[in-house]
Amino acid sequence: MTYCVGMMLDRGLVLMSDTRTNSGVDNISVFRKMFHWQVPGERMIAIMTAGNLATTQYVISLLEERTKAPQERQNSLLEAETMFQVAQIVGKLLNDTIRERENFNGEEAQGRFTASMIVAGQIRGMEPRLFLIYPEGNFIEASYDTPFFQIGETKYGRPILLRGYDKAMSFEDAVKLMMVSFDSTLKANLSVGLPLDLLVIEKDGFAPLHAKRVTAADAYFQKISSGWGEALKRAFHSLPDYAFDE
Repeated sequence: MTYCVGMMLDRGLVLMSDTRTNSGVDNISVFRKMFHWQVPGERMIAIMTAGNLATTQYVISLLEERTKAPQERQNSLLEAETMFQVAQIVGKLLNDTIRERENFNGEEAQGRFTASMIVAGQIRGMEPRLFLIYPEGNFIEASYDTPFFQIGETKYGRPILLRGYDKAMSFEDAVKLMMVSFDSTLKANLSVGLPLDLLVIEKDGFAPLHAKRVTAADAYFQKISSGWGEALKRAFHSLPDYAFDE
């Protein structure tokens, strides 16, 4: 399992993902699930992945190969004219990969190779955009009504985002909100784990404004984790007491 969040703000985009993959309680590994490509001054594209690790790694490897010589390879992320076309490229490649693997392995493989992705970025002259790519290859785009996407183990961290999100919030507050969301998920589900990867993309920056790997030893994350727990206790005890008698 995994947990990834992509968020749109007035100032740009904020992305965060965990790195845990496992096929049982005795087989836990760390793999990067966030990737990005950039052409300075022209475009910045990032992808986060969730689902079958072999499937997502294959898709990312193909995309990486295509970016190395885009003039010789079709459907390069570095040659697409819009972020919509980038989402189309990623969606088609993901769906083709899943179908090929399922066809090769027969009926018993149906659903074993499923995966989803979040695509985010900006191309010069256009607005930053955020997409959620489904295993079928289709996708939806973030909007005013749906300003952030989650993939993987979403249910534990979603209430935090719903209550705290504001499109006008600063990048710093957005990172704080995401860390609370991830801390809540980490506490509730062992299939999501540290370290976390963080990426901040400022509008018209076309390069990472801030990128960091957050480990268990990270002092700020430790403060967020302990501080949020204490804040919840204080908030709980400040609520009116329930009485059996009116």
